[in-house]
Amino acid sequence: MLCRDRAEPFVGPPGGIARITLMLALILAARGVRADWPEWRGPDGSGRVPDAGFAEAWPEGLNTVWRRPIGGGYAGIAAVDDKILTLDRQTEPREIERVLCVAADSGEPLWTDEYDVAYGDLDYGNGPRACPTIVNGRVYTLGALGHLRCLDLETGKLLWRAHLVDDLRGRRPTWGYSASPRLVDGRLIVQPGGEDGNSVVALDAATGAVHWKCLSDEAGYTWPIVVESGGVRQLVCWTPSHIRGVDLESGRPLWDVPYEIQYGVAIATPIEVDGLVLVCGYWAGSKAIRLGPGPEDATLEWEENRYLRGLMSQPLVRDGLAYLLDKQYGITCFDPATGTKLWDDRNTLTRRDRNPQASLVWIGDSDRVLALNAEGELVQARFTREGLTELGRAKVLGETWAHPAYSGRRVFARSDSELVCVELP
Repeated sequence: MLCRDRAEPFVGPPGGIARITLMLALILAARGVRADWPEWRGPDGSGRVPDAGFAEAWPEGLNTVWRRPIGGGYAGIAAVDDKILTLDRQTEPREIERVLCVAADSGEPLWTDEYDVAYGDLDYGNGPRACPTIVNGRVYTLGALGHLRCLDLETGKLLWRAHLVDDLRGRRPTWGYSASPRLVDGRLIVQPGGEDGNSVVALDAATGAVHWKCLSDEAGYTWPIVVESGGVRQLVCWTPSHIRGVDLESGRPLWDVPYEIQYGVAIATPIEVDGLVLVCGYWAGSKAIRLGPGPEDATLEWEENRYLRGLMSQPLVRDGLAYLLDKQYGITCFDPATGTKLWDDRNTLTRRDRNPQASLVWIGDSDRVLALNAEGELVQARFTREGLTELGRAKVLGETWAHPAYSGRRVFARSDSELVCVELP
């Protein structure tokens, strides 16, 4: 986790000052002061916002710190070192995708990186989809057509670039590239898709050189996760035809479980809980894969296609329970060990829709959730075994599918026309 104001531990002889210094550092860290949100769903993709002492009861409306116009797109937002980054698309005077970097405190532009594109008949062609990834002063971005770029965080200078189709011989999915680049152990993981072993590629994050590539599945839309099974660190990749485990070091395929998905909509990031990998699909429902004991061992534990049918919204897991936005019943609580449904919220958190969406994150280690729904409402709610209890709701922007970023008490969200910063009480 990157943290701008992370306090260094006190080094020196034991004593009262040392203990006080360390206690203050721990308190500040625990309260999430200026915590960064450097990639898809926050540090390590955890989907957890450090609790900065958020109030459980909200006033009527939230304080808007700033707003600024932007172009179309579904790309999520990253926040690092007082900088806010996302991508958009402009069509006049020429068609371009842009990487935007603005000041967190004011929304004022700091730098822009742009390049020509031609979306043509790309479905849902508003703009880029993938969230920027920021590590060690570098920004990694992926456009809808496959433009992969590495930029300097401070200046926006282009350090290297590649194209998932032209250079890595991928095959663009129907709705464009959406899976954010993932950086693990100095390797940038991207998913070009297509034949001849080009489905998943690990690049040297410093240079863009290919380290390994594997699989011949079409490209999905979901971020890969990292697990350890049988003593081997693995990438779990959900493609339109399989759930697959790949050796992180070498790219060697280890296991696969078939899962054919209509229209290739493998979207929500898989979740690992107690040796199970959960994937939640729209038409064919959810599946749980049991890992181990060996690195090549993986079996289907259960599948459910009546109540657990997610699309874009990311499921959450806590205290032995999972929560999913089902396409018909809304937020649904279930037992991840068995797939047994416990309750649903009857579409109260976000409206029922052909493509329901709510970006869900936990608040610290609590049972409270922040959700930005498709209508642009920010909702605070409590998720427990007994049900969903709404604590606050505020309209912050227009309709959106993009995932927001969080830093301290501030929330950064975007629609197809504006980027906004609001402050939580």
